[in-house]
Amino acid sequence: MQQVHNTEQAVRRLLDEVGNKIVIATPLGVGKPNHFLNKLYQTAKANPEIELTILTALSLNPPKGKTSIEKSFLQPMTERVFGSYPDLEYEIDRTEDRLPNNIEIIEFYFQAGKYKYNGNAQQNYLSSNYTHVVRDIAFRGVNAICQQVVADIDKQNPILSLSCNPDLTIDLDEICKLQKRPLFKVAQINPDLPFMYGESIVGNNFFDVIIDNPKEYFPVFAPPKMSVPDADHMIGLHASTLIKDDGEIQIGIGSLGDALVYSLCLRQNDNKLYQGLLKDLEIDDAFFPLIKKSGDLLPFQKGLFAATEMLCDSFAELYKHKILKKKVFDSVVIQRLLNAERITEDFANDILDELIAERAIHAHLTEKDYLFLKEFGILKENCDWKNQKLILPDGEAILPHLDNQEIHRKIKTQALGSRLRNGAVAHGGFFIGPRNFYQFLKDLPVPERKLFRMKRISQINHLYGHEEIDRLQRTHGRFVNTCMKVTLNGSASSDALENGQQISGVGGQYNFVAMAHELPDAHSILQLRSTRYNRQGKLESNIVFNYGNCTIPRHLRDVVITEYGIAYLRGKTDSEVAAALIKIADSRFQEQLIEQAIVAKKLPANFQLPPRFCKNLPQRYQKVLSNLKEQGLFPAFPFGTDLTDEEIKLGRALKKLQRLQRRRFDIFLHICQSLWQAQPNPSEKKLLERLQLSSPTTWKDWIIRQALVRTLRHP
Repeated sequence: MQQVHNTEQAVRRLLDEVGNKIVIATPLGVGKPNHFLNKLYQTAKANPEIELTILTALSLNPPKGKTSIEKSFLQPMTERVFGSYPDLEYEIDRTEDRLPNNIEIIEFYFQAGKYKYNGNAQQNYLSSNYTHVVRDIAFRGVNAICQQVVADIDKQNPILSLSCNPDLTIDLDEICKLQKRPLFKVAQINPDLPFMYGESIVGNNFFDVIIDNPKEYFPVFAPPKMSVPDADHMIGLHASTLIKDDGEIQIGIGSLGDALVYSLCLRQNDNKLYQGLLKDLEIDDAFFPLIKKSGDLLPFQKGLFAATEMLCDSFAELYKHKILKKKVFDSVVIQRLLNAERITEDFANDILDELIAERAIHAHLTEKDYLFLKEFGILKENCDWKNQKLILPDGEAILPHLDNQEIHRKIKTQALGSRLRNGAVAHGGFFIGPRNFYQFLKDLPVPERKLFRMKRISQINHLYGHEEIDRLQRTHGRFVNTCMKVTLNGSASSDALENGQQISGVGGQYNFVAMAHELPDAHSILQLRSTRYNRQGKLESNIVFNYGNCTIPRHLRDVVITEYGIAYLRGKTDSEVAAALIKIADSRFQEQLIEQAIVAKKLPANFQLPPRFCKNLPQRYQKVLSNLKEQGLFPAFPFGTDLTDEEIKLGRALKKLQRLQRRRFDIFLHICQSLWQAQPNPSEKKLLERLQLSSPTTWKDWIIRQALVRTLRHP
């Protein structure tokens, strides 16, 4: 390991070791060492003899905006929220389509929708299940890796934490060693990262070069929370009925994840109101039998455990509300005994007898037994081992023969701990979230922070190689993901459009869906907004007869949830699947879907939709939610936001105008109605000043101002 103080030295060392053909991997999301990558990019950009390939995902820069209005709106927010975060220069050039010929950026997961019309990004997208990414980038000849780390400065011999991104790094290092290929590893220290434990911990000698330059410390990328629309709240409310106590959960980032967590917190903290709301909205097992079969409506007693590729800020809310509290332990024997309720976390004196009965330890303790018992807190911290003897807290050395009643009694009364240790309430592969999420992790006392254990993605996203412990830990698993379209045969599109344009990525969705079918009491839950507005501003259904892209195949169909209900598809025939999905479609599209299914012989000609599902319109749930919102429930930002009130109002108005622009007649009518309205009032003028529209100097700006004021007045 060589420690350097600037990125230029690190780049020079990389070139010396690897040569001019560099294939470098860097973590998805926030774990990228921006200064190092920028220096490497600048060096390759200036020297055409260097061939540089960057393998990654989610290259994040603060939003800039394209039009002058967007830039005026975004600039104050980005300066406040993102601070001195340094832009990734390769990302700027890729976005503006000016990457040099000697540089290639290959990503396996896009920021949703950002590269829809970017030819370079579309052509260099790597479609790969998350668990196969390491294999695939090794195939492409990776010879270097770089990432941010954080050092434990309290240690005399500092150790490093991969913090937010152990997901692929450890696996990549191991596969390169197995293939006997060199992998040059670069770390850049950034104390703004939370110091995380589990498989994030590595020694100083793990990296070939460590950059530590206080001038290059920067705030970790922290996107602000977005609002949760009413439809998303309804989807989350339905999904909350399927999350079982004493179970396991996986959810993703975004408003649908926030909506689910909000309803789970309501279920926990005000169960009477929660169950009354379900009754008012007819969300019950009479219409959705899966709730009775696999769901739960009561508060969480034992709580949930999380095993999730992405540890997002929603899990912090579950932890604060005492829902994420079920601890699991990385020991097959201990986890099996806990599941069978033969021991508890606060164990009784007979735990040694149970461990002997399970052959986890010997009656005559060995040093290996001693280390096992110490690791999980079964023996007290101040016990020791020397010359094949157990040293009791009072200093007495004994032969630890548990078949000797006196010795057994002495160990139980003097050496036995009182509570299992080294458990976890969450296993995560990577994380990203708003600023307060990073601060939440930093502020946790170390013993509590260790409850959020970081792991490599091969430990999170599939069962292979560690199946026994995963099956014990992931009882009643609920893997909750989001998709864009679902067809009437139960297949789902989550990552791309039917014309092939890549929107995001497969990521780990397929992994978790497949896993749900391998675990006996688990379910894959796909959340889906029932409708969307297309580019022309026309409303269309997200439940469709067929679709030209498939992320999740029909034979892995399980549970689909829209704002109108729960469709349970597992083990159902094609006609049952089509009927179940039409029941939770928007009623404006149900007749067309029925006709298409009948023509294709997937529904009988006399099919009739039950009356309960013929009124699937937003007005049905909006009336109930509006009454609750007056009481402060189901807010747009249930867990706060970094956006100001001004930005929230302007953001909503600009989004509405953007939607109207897709429909020529509607935007024309909106503009006509805005021309004769009263001048802006003082509060509106303040908002217009933000966009430099308070005193327009051209007819175009005046018309935009009038249209915007009308939008603010009629949100």
